[in-house]
Amino acid sequence: MPFHTPRAAQPPGPRKRTSLTGALLAAALVGTVLALPQSAAAAAQTFTVDLGTTTGAVLRGSNGALYGQSDDGVPGDNLLAPLKLTTGSQKPPNGAQHPNGDILDVAPSFFRNGGGTMYTNIQDMYSDWPYQNLGISDYLTKVDSAVNAVKATSYADKVVFVPFNEPDGNWYTGLGSSNSSTYTSALNSFNADWSTVYQRIKSDFPGAKIGGPNTANWNSKFFGDFLTYAKANNQLPDVFTWHELDPSSLANYRGHYNTYRSLETARGISPITVNIDEYANRRDMSVPGQIVQWAAMFEDTKVYAQQPYWDIAGNMDGNTVHTNVPNGSWWFWHWYAGMTGQTVKTTPPQANVQDTLQGMASLDTSRKQAQVIVGGSATDSNVVINNIPTTTFGSKVEVTVQALDWSGYEGASAPPQTISRAAYTPSGGSITVPLTGLNSMSAYRITVTPNGGGTATAPSVPFSASYEAENAAITNGTVVTQATGANYSTAQKYATSGTKDVGYLTQSDSKVVFTVNAPSAGTYNLRIFYGNQNGSPSQQALRIDGADPKFVNYPSTLNWQYRSTVTVPVSLSAGSHTVSLAVTDPTLGTSKGQVTLDKIDLTAVPSTSETAYEATFADISGSPSYSYSDVGETGTGRLVMTSGDKATFDVYAPTDGYYTVKTDYSSAGGSTALDLNGTTVATYGSSGGAATTSSTKLYLAAGVNRITVSPNSGTTLNLSDLKVAGSGDTTGVTKYEAENATLAGQAKVQSDTWASGGKNVGYVGNAGGNTLTFSNVNASAAGRYTVVIHYAHNDRAGSGNYNTNVESRTAQLSVNGGSATTLTFRNTYSWNDYWTLPTTVSLSAGTNTLKFSNSSSWAPDIDYVAVAPVNG
Repeated sequence: MPFHTPRAAQPPGPRKRTSLTGALLAAALVGTVLALPQSAAAAAQTFTVDLGTTTGAVLRGSNGALYGQSDDGVPGDNLLAPLKLTTGSQKPPNGAQHPNGDILDVAPSFFRNGGGTMYTNIQDMYSDWPYQNLGISDYLTKVDSAVNAVKATSYADKVVFVPFNEPDGNWYTGLGSSNSSTYTSALNSFNADWSTVYQRIKSDFPGAKIGGPNTANWNSKFFGDFLTYAKANNQLPDVFTWHELDPSSLANYRGHYNTYRSLETARGISPITVNIDEYANRRDMSVPGQIVQWAAMFEDTKVYAQQPYWDIAGNMDGNTVHTNVPNGSWWFWHWYAGMTGQTVKTTPPQANVQDTLQGMASLDTSRKQAQVIVGGSATDSNVVINNIPTTTFGSKVEVTVQALDWSGYEGASAPPQTISRAAYTPSGGSITVPLTGLNSMSAYRITVTPNGGGTATAPSVPFSASYEAENAAITNGTVVTQATGANYSTAQKYATSGTKDVGYLTQSDSKVVFTVNAPSAGTYNLRIFYGNQNGSPSQQALRIDGADPKFVNYPSTLNWQYRSTVTVPVSLSAGSHTVSLAVTDPTLGTSKGQVTLDKIDLTAVPSTSETAYEATFADISGSPSYSYSDVGETGTGRLVMTSGDKATFDVYAPTDGYYTVKTDYSSAGGSTALDLNGTTVATYGSSGGAATTSSTKLYLAAGVNRITVSPNSGTTLNLSDLKVAGSGDTTGVTKYEAENATLAGQAKVQSDTWASGGKNVGYVGNAGGNTLTFSNVNASAAGRYTVVIHYAHNDRAGSGNYNTNVESRTAQLSVNGGSATTLTFRNTYSWNDYWTLPTTVSLSAGTNTLKFSNSSSWAPDIDYVAVAPVNG
């Protein structure tokens, strides 16, 4: 297994932070003996998992989001379905608080992708924050409008109406007062209005579910008094809700929860479902090592919980990048969605202490799997797993460790990297898995499965190192401290690696120079974490060792601190190098705009690019069985399937293009189908019971693609894994520039230096005659084709609150004059930043037409479309 340079051997210059992927378990996880020095073992902290003590069925309750969706299609189905969302909160029909996120607009996509229960804050009918208080009579008209509109839908029984949102900060501020008379007055006022609105909702919709009181803060006195009143008046909420929005909640929440349950017990109230329907701070969003601390608390107490809407609607509160592209924390929720069976008792090194190693674990005896997810600490840790049942796992187990790093709010993330596979023979039912070189912003998953025979292939872990901008050589730039967890105000700043970045790089000689070390000659990916709020893409001049200058382009971000990433391949010889990012360059001239720099990652590019997805951890339907008689290449055995069983893999593509999808399996009987995003793209015949690999070349869109393997009638399939190889080949892809298409009505060609060919087409839509038609789209054969639309737009609405109210645009796409399909285009933050939206269409052999229109509103500016047959 590759091993990073030890910290003591780091070259002089800016301090580098070596990621876990290069330092974890290099020698320790090679067998059943843990070869840790005694001093290292003594220094490590311990996280204990007890598989012998179950704590209830896995709930997966904390994956909800407030305004996580903005429109049907934002985020896309491929990002929603894998998360198995339990709850979500959106505004009521025609609510004025935000320009998008209407429950009637997004509920169809929420529910078709397996969503559980949707909540709506009725007070979001008002436009201002805090809400306008126009009297209870005015509010009742809004209650009627919201409830009756939802009541008319097919999913009304899956909606919870929340009458008051943060009443202690809106209309009833005295609820938090220490003055008894002020508090009593506010309590009486709230209770009276609760009764009035509760009765009105039930009058409008007798079957309605109601949530509350939904305070901004934990308030045991008010909760007790409210429960007493609501019980006496037979008006208890169906779901008890409040918010935990302070970093101290990581220490205090469990105490709050226990106190709440005691308040119920003291009043003879049966336990009410709890939803902490806003939790965490800006610095937590997008950060796997932070989110795991919150999710572990809520899973431990078996409550539902929703991430907060601090910034924009439509990105699942900081978990998605573009419509179809995940960031690092999306993969954390993907891990969480994959936990099955029962949760088990865990004991962290420090209980109820914020920003420490925390985690959760599960045991599924039917699948013969145990999972442990931890994160939040940079301290070396031993994960001790006790009471491993031999009836489930046998005498020997296979342990796989994966690492999931922070990629920024808007940095695309590949799946978690497998960094270790090893066989263990439990001693007294226990094993110890050492984790070293941890990053506090990262999360880690340990899976345990039976080892019934064979040896898994050791994972290839490329060299990777991180270098902080604040530790580099800085010329005319300023180091700025960003988010910390000290208190609410600092935690409300944005997440930043090392809590600092370098900004104000505005002078002609401004630059940041990193000293990096390459362990061997080769190609490396230089990944730059940055922020850009100039209103258009920005540039910096990149020089390696003072030579080979080139511009690095930085797309816009939501704001200066809302981290994204760009990756530039560089060739390095073995040894020390300087990496300079400067505002100007004597050879290239002046760059455009400015950026804030956070850090750079330097990662060796593997000689072959292939990602393996284990079948036994796929998203399954039907009733397959799990076989571990041979651990196979990936260490986790095989999925045994028959007709009616399906295994869905969430496959990541870093760029649009062709990849080779390989299926490792054996089968007997009939054939096996391979589906891409719901459509069959290949059929494999029987292997006669022999192990084989079938390959299919498929066009995958950048981001997540759902690939399903399912045996057809009469087939028994033993599925080991699915592999995806390649880097996005574009051979066979045809590009059609919008400026060369047919324009009608007001549609016109516009100049833009950031567009392909320096031009785009705008003013499509807002009337039926303003159209853009690509009339010469050629298809060599009839079939399914992927169309990737490159577009830009930056519609924003006025704000009466602290959110950035970005809006989406839509367009109707008609193929060969047929029925139009509506596509939704997420905001790109500027009119000069071009994002992509993929869709799949059926084309006829020969020449085809693709027509974009919108009779009611403007479509986005369109740069070009790329068209490719799905099967390469």
